[in-house]
Amino acid sequence: MKKRDKITYWVATIWLCLGMISTGIVQLVQLEEEVQKMNTLGYPDYFLTIIGVWKILGVIVVLAPKMPLIKEWAYAGFFFLMSGAIFTHLAVRDELVEYFGPALLLVLTIVSWYFRPADRKLTKANDEI
Repeated sequence: MKKRDKITYWVATIWLCLGMISTGIVQLVQLEEEVQKMNTLGYPDYFLTIIGVWKILGVIVVLAPKMPLIKEWAYAGFFFLMSGAIFTHLAVRDELVEYFGPALLLVLTIVSWYFRPADRKLTKANDEI
């Protein structure tokens, strides 16, 4: 792996994980602003707990060594969560500023996944869980 690719991976991954962990915590503690936003988007309050827990678990998996299969699931979960957030904002015709966070985290998810080192990829050589 080239040094540039390794730096790109770690910068994207650290920012992705910071974004996911911070929003996950906000969702777990159910700050009033977050509850209001979810209600406006049409989701029940308990959905905050579900996505908050999954974000934090996903961060742990993405940062942990090995477990390439579970990492694939974590990246897929981040991708579905952020693309779902974007489409939800589209559905309720939110202002453009509301798309920035989910779009940034979606891009960071893709960049981190794409540039991940070989030992973090699911291959024939390391297809253990």
